[in-house]
Amino acid sequence: MGDRMHNKVVVITGGASGIGEGMVRRFSVEGAHVILADTNAAAGARIASDTNSRFFPLNVSSEDDWCALAALIRNDYGRLDVLLNNAGIVSEKSISEVDLETWNRLLSINLTGAMLGCRTAIELMREHPDGTGGSIVNTASTTSYLAIPDVAYTTSKAGLVGLTKSAAVYCATEGLNIRVNSIHPGATLTNILRSALESTPEIESMLKRMSPMGRMGTVDEVAAMALFLASDEASFCTGGQFPVEGGTISEHPRLL
Repeated sequence: MGDRMHNKVVVITGGASGIGEGMVRRFSVEGAHVILADTNAAAGARIASDTNSRFFPLNVSSEDDWCALAALIRNDYGRLDVLLNNAGIVSEKSISEVDLETWNRLLSINLTGAMLGCRTAIELMREHPDGTGGSIVNTASTTSYLAIPDVAYTTSKAGLVGLTKSAAVYCATEGLNIRVNSIHPGATLTNILRSALESTPEIESMLKRMSPMGRMGTVDEVAAMALFLASDEASFCTGGQFPVEGGTISEHPRLL
């Protein structure tokens, strides 16, 4: 690993598991001051200890929690360089099954939470002591393009594309050196998925067939894309959608 995030202050939401954990681990070894934000205090504190990062209890759907995090960043760091809006949940309910409580809860986390994160980050990045600057990366999904029956999840991930573009265009036209992009993972081998495969190994071949590359992605591969977009190497990338899915959204369904 290198030093591409040397001394940069990075907030990663949903960092206590899955892709978020992979991001915490990658950004930490790249020299960042990582704030791991999550509702899972036990896992968050453990991963923070493992990676020399800092845990902050954050419900992304709470405006008050975002205000508290912003106050901590101003007081303890004086700057924010990167926000990875990664927190998200699923419902597994179709349009015929979904209830309003489930719909509202999922959108409050997956979409409203990301909006609150973008708004908070832009406010902090405006105050950057070296001049307005920073990078926001929203974790969307291949379901931003290709729907699944989970209606709330699919809607939230499609909505993240609009949020990303709107925030990116706003920052650019306001003359702010703040870039906003989204990443779109496909089937990714997280620890949770690995445990599921142990109990239902028959689904592994189906998951691998989702990509024309014939395999699932890794959390490290998704974290690497986030790292690129957060780094100065992506200085002319904003408002973009960056798939990390082995070609899933490029292939026409096969007959065989």
